[in-house]
Amino acid sequence: MPSQTQQTRPSNPWESAGAELAAQHKSTAPAPAAESAGKAGPRTPWVPQDERSGAVFARRLGRGLVWGVLILAAVTGVRAWFIPPKVDVPPAPKVTSGPTYPNAEAQAVAARFSRAYLAWDQDKPEDRAALLAAVMPENSDTSIGWDGRGRQDVLAVQPGAVTTGSQHQARVRVDVLIKTEAPAPTGKDKGKAAAPESPARWVGLDVPVVETAGRIIVTGEPGLVGIPSKGPKAPDLNTTKTDQELAASTEGTIEQFFRAYAGGDTDAVTAPGASVPPLPEGVEYKGVVTWSVDEGTGDDRSGTARVSWTLGEGTVEQTYRVELTRVSSADAARWQVADVRGGTL
Repeated sequence: MPSQTQQTRPSNPWESAGAELAAQHKSTAPAPAAESAGKAGPRTPWVPQDERSGAVFARRLGRGLVWGVLILAAVTGVRAWFIPPKVDVPPAPKVTSGPTYPNAEAQAVAARFSRAYLAWDQDKPEDRAALLAAVMPENSDTSIGWDGRGRQDVLAVQPGAVTTGSQHQARVRVDVLIKTEAPAPTGKDKGKAAAPESPARWVGLDVPVVETAGRIIVTGEPGLVGIPSKGPKAPDLNTTKTDQELAASTEGTIEQFFRAYAGGDTDAVTAPGASVPPLPEGVEYKGVVTWSVDEGTGDDRSGTARVSWTLGEGTVEQTYRVELTRVSSADAARWQVADVRGGTL
């Protein structure tokens, strides 16, 4: 038979520990608490604790996110999440390219045609026909525009604007300087004095051309058009203030340069490193009419010179823009010409 000690010892160590803990609590607690504890039975060895605050926060945050998504879906629409709204894309800027029509070739062909078309000699009609045939379609009438009488010379030809049309066609404006010879007296008029020589004059010509087979050709008869007798009014340009002191001190330098400019040797009167080709033979220096220097600072300055030249028996005045530079040496500093160009710009 088991002993008394074995009968009273609890079989479970956890139960034994719980009994001892309950006895200790009963001996130290107040009476009402002890009575209630006795009625409630033995207490558990651990104390229940409240849930940690981090878990509560995570749970509440998750609920908030779910509600936020539901509200956003109601406001924006679920469809917009999967099918983005169309965005208006601005049209791509148009890139302007250069002219597709061969303007330069059209001008060259129209100029050749105009020279042949307005120049004739009744003693050599075949010369005009051959020149026209080179720029017209095959088997064209090369006697167009002339009745076969008289003589006329073309002194200059200046092609201008090209106006394009459909089917590779275009119209080229050409200005032509012509001079017509007076007819020689014939028959009963042989004893009379010849008619006065007509002066040279400019005429305008609109020449029709077409691009075909990689070439430009004239498609038919051109038309004479008028040329303005005067140009439009010039715009009001800003005037430049002048440095009178520098102009006075460099006037001798300018006169020396233009004298050498006509004499054929400019190296001795130009700044080091400058290259100014001299004028051709037949131009004689007569003098500097006016000389002014633009207001400014520094070792590089600009000025305007009006120079008188003799050409044959006549005299002409020309305007030049002159670039000056100050050249310094051990002895002194002086102004020399670095460049020269015609006009006022």
